[in-house]
Amino acid sequence: MCERIQMPFVDVTEDNEVDVEFFYTVKWKETNTPFEKRMDKYSQPSSLPHHLEIHWFSIINSCVTVLLLTGFLATILMRVLKNDFVKYAHDEETAEDQEETGWKYIHGDVFRFPKFKSVFAAALGSGTQLFTLTVFIFILALVGVFYPYNRGALFTALVVIYALTSGIAGYTATSFYCQLEGTNWVRNLLLTGCLFCGPLFLTFCFLNTVAIVYNATAALPFGTIVVIVLIWTLVTSPLLVLGGIAGKNSKAEFQAPVRTTKYPREIPPLPWYRGAIPQMAMAGFLPFSAIYIELYYIFASVWGHRIYTIYSILFIVFIILLIVTAFITVALTYFQLVAEDHEWWWRSFLCGGSTGLFIYAYCLYYYYARSDMSGFMQTPFFFGYMACICFGFFLMLGTVGFRAALFFVRHIYRSIKCE
Repeated sequence: MCERIQMPFVDVTEDNEVDVEFFYTVKWKETNTPFEKRMDKYSQPSSLPHHLEIHWFSIINSCVTVLLLTGFLATILMRVLKNDFVKYAHDEETAEDQEETGWKYIHGDVFRFPKFKSVFAAALGSGTQLFTLTVFIFILALVGVFYPYNRGALFTALVVIYALTSGIAGYTATSFYCQLEGTNWVRNLLLTGCLFCGPLFLTFCFLNTVAIVYNATAALPFGTIVVIVLIWTLVTSPLLVLGGIAGKNSKAEFQAPVRTTKYPREIPPLPWYRGAIPQMAMAGFLPFSAIYIELYYIFASVWGHRIYTIYSILFIVFIILLIVTAFITVALTYFQLVAEDHEWWWRSFLCGGSTGLFIYAYCLYYYYARSDMSGFMQTPFFFGYMACICFGFFLMLGTVGFRAALFFVRHIYRSIKCE
């Protein structure tokens, strides 16, 4: 136990510089609790921002609401699809030369490859890598690897796992790019490696410079930066190239159940609410409503001094987020095809990833209404790094949305007879 020191009084009423020495007392108490279990008491309900029962109730209420809406839309979509299949089967039996309407009418254009296929494939590759990274982080969190007060372990795991999964991005992007009959796979591979790392690196350079100017402890030391650069050079880049070579040599072909015509059909005029931005707004709102309650606890842990240890709830919310994102993207893709708009590739990706934009909008609310952050140091840090995180969510959920839409479109066109 340290010896108690009597602190003298210092007069600071006048506007003059005064040297003040601060003292404190420390008392050490011996305990039999192992080091690994000393933080367990902070996971108890009494230490959470609210009681755990209230927390569970909020999450369950949000999930039930979203699942009810999802089930309602699923029922409608299945009934409509069933009627479509019956109608098209009846048309084939009665009048072979009858003019086709609806989503069957554009069967010759629905699998026409999208514009900017290199960027599209790179986005899918990066999104698949980030999805794999998120799954591994959840696995480590659920088995108790991350110590509540040791945030460095989480950041280290993010860097290491991202480096080790770069081969997945290279393989996915290059393989899909070759399926889209792309030829310049090397450029596509470089684009895949820079699509997420590039903005993240530029943001880090700017924010770390700001932290160094302010002499803040948030600035990474030079040695740590060198280690990260070496990991990116010696691990991330070689694995990305190896994955790209494997994807190029996979010789996989795009499985389209119907033939694509030589010339695209003209898309009929559509009302304003069928445009990309209104569709993205509708697609992002429902998944965001499933996670917005949990966002407060995550933000309070990352940008505040709260402790977050209930990873099981977070994992459940993540699963709900994936399910809702996939379903709402499928529903909007179906309505787009019914309107005879065959350019669904990019639309499904943008609609799936639009939840990331809603999360960034929540950042504005949290910064001004829930946090005490201010000044040139904290504001760029918050909005800069949150922009990178939301961009990662955009790529990951966009990939989930497109994969779900692709599976759905293949299924419905495989189920009908198209000449």
